[in-house]
Amino acid sequence: MNKINYQLELDKIIKKLQKDNKTPTLLMHSCCAPCSSYCLSYLAEYFKITIFYYNPNISPLEEYQKRVNEQKRLISELPVKNKICFEEGKYDPQTFFDMSKGLEDVPEGGIRCFKCYELRQREAAIYAKKHGFDYFTTTLSISPHKNAGKLNEIGLKLEQEYGINYLVSDFKKKGGYLKSIEYSKKYDLYRQNYCGCIYSRAEAEKHMKQEG
Repeated sequence: MNKINYQLELDKIIKKLQKDNKTPTLLMHSCCAPCSSYCLSYLAEYFKITIFYYNPNISPLEEYQKRVNEQKRLISELPVKNKICFEEGKYDPQTFFDMSKGLEDVPEGGIRCFKCYELRQREAAIYAKKHGFDYFTTTLSISPHKNAGKLNEIGLKLEQEYGINYLVSDFKKKGGYLKSIEYSKKYDLYRQNYCGCIYSRAEAEKHMKQEG
């Protein structure tokens, strides 16, 4: 079975939009400002983007608020062709804890993470459908620690479930991840050392201790 090149599929979609002279609306779920930086600079030329910040997995509250503020600051400072809007989803950590019950000891990158992908992508799909967006997507595929295949699999499943177009992606391609690091330096963005949840934080702290 051939592995799908989601970046190539995204290129095809963009090429068709340009040919048809269309600039559709896109609801982009964002996990943080650094990850969204490249995604926004790349896609804002072809879409009218609204950032959807929905991340109930992030703990503690102070960390969540810090990331939200950095996201808003980046949007206000990033020079793009089409204006970027911002919408914040409900912050309810209990939603994440209920979802991850029984999976607390699963290593990072496993089923708990996949369920967290779907939790956040589903909320984005519901919001996009309700508010009449042409597409929805997520910035998560830019991370080398995230499973792009699984993210797109979930997104396409939700596309069928809610009748809203999912924009496939693998933003780490074309040097996307490295460019996000460059943007972080340029805009002096806060780059966290863990994904967001208490489990990823514990694992990050464990690795730091092991490395001294």
